[in-house]
Amino acid sequence: MYALGIIIFLIVIFLFMAIKILNEYERAVVFRLGRIIDHKGPGLIILIPIIDRMVRVSLRTVAMDVPSQDVITRDNVSVKVNAVIYFRVMDPTKAVIEVENYLYATSQLAQTTLRSVCGQSELDELLSEREKINMEIQEILDRHTDPWGVKVSMVEVKHIDLPSEMQRAIARQAEAERERRAKVINAEGEYQAAARLSEAAMIIAKEPTALQLRYLQTLVEVAAEKNSTTIFPIPIDLLEPFIKKTGAIEEK
Repeated sequence: MYALGIIIFLIVIFLFMAIKILNEYERAVVFRLGRIIDHKGPGLIILIPIIDRMVRVSLRTVAMDVPSQDVITRDNVSVKVNAVIYFRVMDPTKAVIEVENYLYATSQLAQTTLRSVCGQSELDELLSEREKINMEIQEILDRHTDPWGVKVSMVEVKHIDLPSEMQRAIARQAEAERERRAKVINAEGEYQAAARLSEAAMIIAKEPTALQLRYLQTLVEVAAEKNSTTIFPIPIDLLEPFIKKTGAIEEK
């Protein structure tokens, strides 16, 4: 009876060491006497105790924050840049045997790549062409992590921290740009108004009566203000028809 209990105990220990359960997003890279077999899973897998050794690898997408990096841009501006990268393991076997710790390696590579790419760009590019910077960093990271069985799917530069004096300089630049646009718009309006006035003057020059009509219209607009007294001269041209009529009567 004592021997049977020992046997049962050993069987339980064997099953405990041999049977492993992997989640849907996990794979097991199995080493047998130091030699890699392949990755297994998900679900129930059986290992040979003592002989087999298992390394779990998650296939889920990892969102890794890249710490803020001190960067000097190509136009000699010192900024702090941080980012976030999204990646996942595509080949569990490579992720285990090609690199010691793929999470740490990817993090360090992301930091150095972020400094390198941002250092090759000017400040205006970092601020206005962030999508281009993201794509360039993602391409470099994906190319270098491919031998590790890791796929970098996306990189996003989160924040660019500028020195306070640079923020003031950018604010002054933006204000000057707005003033320049306002002056250009105002000058364009003056030019269009002058062009219209020139066309109106040409029409009035062809039809002198139009000037008189415009004069009378102006008087009507002035007369609308009842709280003021307006004194205006009467153009002799308005009396010219009556003068001609009077002269014709006297000749008769």
